[in-house]
Amino acid sequence: MYLYDDYDRALVFERVAQFRDQVERFLAGELSEEEFLPLRLQNGLYMQKHAYMLRVAIPYGTLSARQMRTLASIARDYDRGYGHITTRQNMQFNWIELAEVPDILERLAEVEMHAIQTSGNCVRNITTEAFAGVAADEILDPRPLAEILRQWSTINPEFLYLPRKFKIAICSAREDRAAIMMHDIGLYLYRTRSGEMLLRVIVGGGLGRTPILGLQIREGLPWQHLLSYVEAVLRVYNRHGRRDNKYKARIKILVKALGIEAFAKEVEEEWQHLKDGPAQLTEAEYQRVASAFVAPDYPPRSEIDLDHGVRLAENPGFARWVSRNVQPHKVPGYTCVVLSTKPGMASPPGDVRAEQMNAVADWSEQFGFGEIRMAHEQNIVLPDVPKSLLFALWQQACEQGLGCANVGLLTDIIACPGGDFCALANAKSIPIAQGIQQRFEDLDYLHDLGDISLNISGCINACGHHHIGNIGILGVDKNGSEWYQVTLGGAQGRDSTLGKVIGPSFSAAEIPQVIEWIIATFVRYRESEELFIDTLNRIGLEPFKERVYPKAQEALA
Repeated sequence: MYLYDDYDRALVFERVAQFRDQVERFLAGELSEEEFLPLRLQNGLYMQKHAYMLRVAIPYGTLSARQMRTLASIARDYDRGYGHITTRQNMQFNWIELAEVPDILERLAEVEMHAIQTSGNCVRNITTEAFAGVAADEILDPRPLAEILRQWSTINPEFLYLPRKFKIAICSAREDRAAIMMHDIGLYLYRTRSGEMLLRVIVGGGLGRTPILGLQIREGLPWQHLLSYVEAVLRVYNRHGRRDNKYKARIKILVKALGIEAFAKEVEEEWQHLKDGPAQLTEAEYQRVASAFVAPDYPPRSEIDLDHGVRLAENPGFARWVSRNVQPHKVPGYTCVVLSTKPGMASPPGDVRAEQMNAVADWSEQFGFGEIRMAHEQNIVLPDVPKSLLFALWQQACEQGLGCANVGLLTDIIACPGGDFCALANAKSIPIAQGIQQRFEDLDYLHDLGDISLNISGCINACGHHHIGNIGILGVDKNGSEWYQVTLGGAQGRDSTLGKVIGPSFSAAEIPQVIEWIIATFVRYRESEELFIDTLNRIGLEPFKERVYPKAQEALA
């Protein structure tokens, strides 16, 4: 994984000293709240309902065992013993004292971490999939280009005050697990038959108040032009993006207003001034960064492990976990393991206790090469686990509450912190998620149902990505009360779709039963081993509406 050079270290430590001075001046009354607001946002610090929240950057979701232990120490020493994994592969702490933030940032800097550009109207954390570099279906490792984008965008003065926040994702696998269609810029990296490395560029995606799927503006972009082309897109956005209305300020609104052809034309014209300039990448620069992502020296391991087969046969719980939480690895004899943070009522989705973080750090060294990934589904990935060690890892994960065999199933819920913490939320997310998890505790039944994504957002900002859940739940305010709108049919990946609202919203108490009726409708119309999304696409929304709304009216009566 990438290690800071002297420039990186100097930049981060100087930022810590700068912000320490700004905090001291604010606490002394020398800076007003209005003056302090943009300064704290530039350092990932939000004011939420009950306390400050600090969002720590984890570029493309990759961190070391040492860094994870540092996050655990921050959770223990400065928060309430836990951190929350976000859908952008970062970690945030929800109970932070302002006076202690500079000390936290210094502790992060000591292990090559920071909170720069995790908030504000700038280029946010560059993301990719949690299995980058090891996925069996990967074409190329996207992390070197993600790191190049990170370095280029960090404190880039031209793009620190954009009309609105800006998100970039890159992937290079046959399955799009980075949700590139939902980003301001989505990049797909691939090779030609002759071996040339090229990029497909997608722009104008995003969720929130106006959910839109991104549209392609460039095919076959040589990788050397990555920065200059992204810069051209950002310049056009910076020049024309709305600054008078934050709800219409995202690039997706600009692309929709201009039309994709007109937007692409302007980007191409801007690019002509940049394409052969200083931003053009060289092979030497690519190799400088790529050298940090050289694969470990994997000791040879047999793909066939008889002991592993015996354990699968003798232990149904282990077999079930392997079937859901273990993914194929490009190196024979190795696997990628997903540790679920969704045990049900025991913990809100995405929350990880300090002792769990320390355990994950230990496992990354015991069962791998000291590397850990954060997934945008709010789970944790150990990318290099030998198949022969899966049983030992599973046993320890179960002891720590991270061994639930529900990855990709109905209870593997993506949820924002919602009204329990966020000042923007219209409604709570966590109790809704836990109510559904409690209703569907039977893992055998969940496995029979197969893949179903359920995403919950506490407000229209869609931090829980409810638009792209097979089942989406959105908290809405109705005369001062918390209600929930349900969408069906969303999906991410190569066949991305946005869910459609099925009708009037429901009260919090009704939601678990509503989800049960939706699942019952799926089971009734399902053919063979058909997935939920395929059944829905085949029969449409009407059978689900007919089941849900008459029953809901009976319950209300």
